[in-house]
Amino acid sequence: MKLSQFGPGALVAAAFIGPGTVVTASLAGAEFGYALLWALMLSTVICAVLQEMASRIGVITGKGLGENIRSQMTSPWLRILFFTLIIAAIVVGNSVYQGGNLSGATLGAQEVLGQVPLLSDWFAQGGPLVFGVLAAAILWQGKAKFIEYALITLVLLMSLAFIGTFLLTDPNWLGVADSLLRWRWPSDSIITVIALVGTTVVPYNLFLHSASVANKWSGDDGVKQARIDTFISIPLGGLISMAILATAASAFFAQGIVIESAGDLAVALAPLFGDSAKYLMALGLCAAGISSATTAPLASAYALCGIMGWKQSLTGFAFRAIWATILVLGVVISSLDLSPIKVIWFAQVANGILLPVIVGFIWWLCNQSTMGRMKNSVVGNAFAAIIMLTSILLSWKSLHHVWLSITS
Repeated sequence: MKLSQFGPGALVAAAFIGPGTVVTASLAGAEFGYALLWALMLSTVICAVLQEMASRIGVITGKGLGENIRSQMTSPWLRILFFTLIIAAIVVGNSVYQGGNLSGATLGAQEVLGQVPLLSDWFAQGGPLVFGVLAAAILWQGKAKFIEYALITLVLLMSLAFIGTFLLTDPNWLGVADSLLRWRWPSDSIITVIALVGTTVVPYNLFLHSASVANKWSGDDGVKQARIDTFISIPLGGLISMAILATAASAFFAQGIVIESAGDLAVALAPLFGDSAKYLMALGLCAAGISSATTAPLASAYALCGIMGWKQSLTGFAFRAIWATILVLGVVISSLDLSPIKVIWFAQVANGILLPVIVGFIWWLCNQSTMGRMKNSVVGNAFAAIIMLTSILLSWKSLHHVWLSITS
């Protein structure tokens, strides 16, 4: 495949490798070492299977997931209930995520500019607005190829930054292999496992992917191209996430060093492995923030325009109004005096509610006659059933954890 034939899968990879992933993977590695690498590998497989199903729906039907939901929901009351859930989850969830994305980009930029204190201090206040404007500039172009190339560039930059940082920390390769092959559940790690899966398998990305491929490919050959794109881009994203976790494990677990954010991770790397490791990690965090700050509003616009029956044009008024609203809310949230970790973790609540619903709908759509020869196979349905059960478990555990946090 030529570079021009890639894109939708890279959008998804750029979306889920945001500051939320950096924070969650860093804390997992610092607290549990390499032990939870298998959870990221599992979440990458789940993500790839779900994204393939969503993209197949988009290619065969020529419509995004939001449009398919709208056309299949015939009961007025069921439609109102379902639409309200999706709209609330997308607006609340993506706005909060956007705040975390802009906060993460700002943290990374501060560390990169650490040798220029005046500029670094200014970014502490003005960073969210700067990166919000940058994301708006990318989206305002209204050209799918421009957006795709911009995000492919960011994914490649994150690959260089995070995988390069991982190699600089002199990892224990036997420990890495052991964690991938032998699944373990360290004490008190269940919530971290849920967070690792939840930060990779994001329901909004399913809307983004299905709509993007619907505008790019069609027919059986289009399904083949979409699969190649998906099964290259998503595993690359998973590899980057695993590199982040392993970096924290290599650098801090054995020393018993406690970190509380990805920004701490970048700072703490310097005395152990030199400034190059620090700046690579900070650069990766900044790129992750920018990439997710661009894709989160884009996913919101595709999802809401689809279910509301509005035109899904990158230059359409409604489309631009939606992503602009998410961007503005994100800048406001990021500018408030809130902990980036708390902002990012709060968004998992919306994910926990929406994910099982969307997974069930995708599974159902992939077995409809409209899919023709591209209906789910027996093996595909078996994977879908396992993923459905996993999403229900994740949803229950996430909401239960939040409830305990509120009542304790």
